[in-house]
Amino acid sequence: MQVIPPALENLIDNLSLLPGIGKKTATRLALNILRRPAVQAKNLALTLTELHGSIQLCSCCFTFSEKDPCDICAEPRRQPEIICVVEQSADLLAIEKTGSFPGHYHILHGVLSPMDGIGPEEIKIKELLARISNGTVKEVIIATSSTVPGEATANYLTDVLKTSPIKLTRLACGIPMGMDIKYADRYTLAKAIEARSSPL
Repeated sequence: MQVIPPALENLIDNLSLLPGIGKKTATRLALNILRRPAVQAKNLALTLTELHGSIQLCSCCFTFSEKDPCDICAEPRRQPEIICVVEQSADLLAIEKTGSFPGHYHILHGVLSPMDGIGPEEIKIKELLARISNGTVKEVIIATSSTVPGEATANYLTDVLKTSPIKLTRLACGIPMGMDIKYADRYTLAKAIEARSSPL
């Protein structure tokens, strides 16, 4: 006996393909969409259909944008000589929320992970090297995550760029604001000591 109608089951299956969405959450979302007026569901479907047609990669930094270059790369007050290298567009958004970075970005669209078959050719490393080779870049900030693949990517970039006449820095990591040191794990503490700085 078919408990869930096939059309609803199909929506649940598709929603559960999204990261962080399990079958239970996908079911809840699908039922929520079903309970809403049909016009809202049609608008959602139309928005999803138009997404890939209107969004493209910025040819400079490779973030998702409706314009090329994107608003950040086109902003004349930004400093193109400073490039912050991040894994994904979501990382760019997180840094932009701080309002403290005045430069440009470079999105790698992934990290090195040989076990998954992701090498330097599968992410935007050669495009980064091309940007640096034009001579306008003075500093590259490596802002990959402190995961094993993120660290491997940072180490690879450091190795590749060490002969370049640019300032190469790594985003500091360590003890989060408001955290008691005794609750930090050994790796976080080691990173905090390594990335220590002078008191303000």
